[in-house]
Amino acid sequence: MAVVTVKPTRIDTAIANEIADHTNSGLEQAAQTLTWAADEHVLLALAAAGWLYAQLRRPEARPAANHILAVTLVTAMIPHALKSIFDQTRPDRMTVRGHRNGVPFSGRARDAFPSGHAMHMGALASAAGLLPTGPRRTVRVITVALSLTRVVLLAHWASDVLAGFSLGVVVERLLRPLTLTRRRHQKRVQP
Repeated sequence: MAVVTVKPTRIDTAIANEIADHTNSGLEQAAQTLTWAADEHVLLALAAAGWLYAQLRRPEARPAANHILAVTLVTAMIPHALKSIFDQTRPDRMTVRGHRNGVPFSGRARDAFPSGHAMHMGALASAAGLLPTGPRRTVRVITVALSLTRVVLLAHWASDVLAGFSLGVVVERLLRPLTLTRRRHQKRVQP
């Protein structure tokens, strides 16, 4: 049983009601397809494949691959732990209008806070800071868009997505010194 019950804000409720009033099955299907790109299972498989590829073929990419795999593993665990502490009803259980317009039920009814999908995307957006400007911007736009699919599907309140995304940024930044800094420092010290 959860220790803390989280209530949606008035803004959360207003956004969910607007989505429920204006959604349709086409929009819902597009959002449902896109949201898979932020799913922990997909991201864990991609991070593991990237890590393996770096180990076997791209030694120069190993530090980045180690970092991405570590961040993906941690951001896969944290939402499950937090959902055992926080209890919040998903918006799809509270807006009957949405279901009439094509919104499906998503996950467990009381596991809205925080959004795990958004946590993964926040971590990737933060990690994109290591990329050159063009790819960095592209990755960040994509991560925000994928996070917003959770709001469009009424799987999460907007505040759940914002909290998850922010936590992902924090996780990535906290792991950076453990996975990247030492390696970079060693390269700089050598002549």
